[in-house]
Amino acid sequence: MAIFQPTLAPLGSVTASALVALIPLLTMLVTLGVLKWRAHWAGLASLAAALLVAVLAFDMPAPLAGLSALQGAAFGIFPITWILLSAIWMYDVTVVSGRFEDLRSTFSLITDDPRVLGILIAFCFGGLLEALAGFGAPVAITSVMLVSVGYAPLRSALTVLLANTAPVAFGAIATPIIMAGNVSGLDYERIGAFVGRQTAVLAFIIPFLILLLIDGRRGLKQAWPAALTIGAVFSAAKWITSTWVSVELTDVIASLLGIAAGVILLRFWKPQGSAEARARIGLPMKGEPASTLDSDAHAPADPHGLTAGRIWMALLPYVLVVALFSLVNLIGPVQHALASTDIVFGWPGLSGHILNAAGHPIGRTTYKLALLSSPGTLLALIAVVTAVLYRVPLRAAFGSLGRNLRKLRFTALTIASVVALAYVMDFSGQTVTIGTWIAGAGAVFVFLSPLLGWIGTYVTGSDTTANALFSGLQATVGKQIGLDPYLTVSANASGGVLGKMISPQNLAIAATSVGLAGHESIILRRIIGWSLGLLVFLGLMVGLMATPVLGWLLPA
Repeated sequence: MAIFQPTLAPLGSVTASALVALIPLLTMLVTLGVLKWRAHWAGLASLAAALLVAVLAFDMPAPLAGLSALQGAAFGIFPITWILLSAIWMYDVTVVSGRFEDLRSTFSLITDDPRVLGILIAFCFGGLLEALAGFGAPVAITSVMLVSVGYAPLRSALTVLLANTAPVAFGAIATPIIMAGNVSGLDYERIGAFVGRQTAVLAFIIPFLILLLIDGRRGLKQAWPAALTIGAVFSAAKWITSTWVSVELTDVIASLLGIAAGVILLRFWKPQGSAEARARIGLPMKGEPASTLDSDAHAPADPHGLTAGRIWMALLPYVLVVALFSLVNLIGPVQHALASTDIVFGWPGLSGHILNAAGHPIGRTTYKLALLSSPGTLLALIAVVTAVLYRVPLRAAFGSLGRNLRKLRFTALTIASVVALAYVMDFSGQTVTIGTWIAGAGAVFVFLSPLLGWIGTYVTGSDTTANALFSGLQATVGKQIGLDPYLTVSANASGGVLGKMISPQNLAIAATSVGLAGHESIILRRIIGWSLGLLVFLGLMVGLMATPVLGWLLPA
């Protein structure tokens, strides 16, 4: 097999090479957002474009390009699709058991206002799941939870995608931050402090935007105290924890304190218009297709007759999720014991054949088959335990698994093709060429630095991978133009959280979770404006952080 070393300007100039490298991304946006293709066809078309660009423009040997796509597709199936399947299976067990209705009624005991529940579930509980698990699990789990409190499926998907932003940079026990430190050579704890300041501002804003998305200006007017209280506490906790306590526990602490603040607030304050809001939020949005989700979620929840035992049993699966993921990720010996079952190997025919700029083999051609440590395996275990405790016959429980496996076949193809696209663009040098082109903006780069993270996460679906791709470049360019490299590297991580919102991989997870598989284009068109608007805001904020105007926000 040939050895391949990507070059930044295979077409003679970085600009020309970058414009050609953008073809696969534009293919995805046009086919999915404009032509309204189904996501799996859009993903396959974009993958084909990436392969052609890799071979014809970037001179990558065709066998290596094909093997890159295969490794990416394998990662898309395991662990990503496996996590989605397990999360949906866990939910379906609660439906089969009949406990789903108790869960809905339990939420109504906290508050009967679906807008406040949207913030608590999608933003706070989703943030906790992101902190402990990541990999799409928060979107998959919280989207069906919102449906359980009466959200129309499309509104549920949009809400969780918007909410799953600020916590992403510190997801999976701060893995993206640690990756940024490893690649850039900077202290990851100081990077985390910078990212904590930037995403704390986002975390303060997001609850208000959730209200606008859920119920427009009326929702903002009637429920703003919840957004203010939860956003302020979450933001302050994120700021303080990332700077002085623990980068790894930033989102765990912020999410728990945000939930506590919301619950305490509701003891002294009740939002207006809750009944009317429930009626509006349960109605399908304009142009919303029919959902295939098996649930009578829009019937009114009835908390009467709930006992402490029934409440406990209704919450049990989610208590198990938090407990098990906390145990696995926060207790070293347990984490190491499960990780010892991982099977790690260089991808055959690819490992050792792709070199970096220094002429050394890249490490990303290594594939990890995480057997017991995968979030998907842990969620599947919880599904089985839940079935046993709910006294669901194992035949019915595993029958549910089989039904959902069939339903996910096109979603699996979508995710596999999208992640394959990301690997081909990465290994062929397309992604770095795009990043280098943007970095050539000179002094203006400080305003554009979040854009690199946004692009990286949009392509790969992972802020960790976006940091692996661009953190070194961000640090180098920052030093060259006289900026603090911690600012540019942290901007990459913060910008990546906004790209997660429109990542085709995340769109597929959200759509499938609420029974709208195949309609990802509708979700993309509704959510992309929020992503772009927040990206512009973040770019301006980071740019001003490089000046005395907002420089005081940065750690000393």
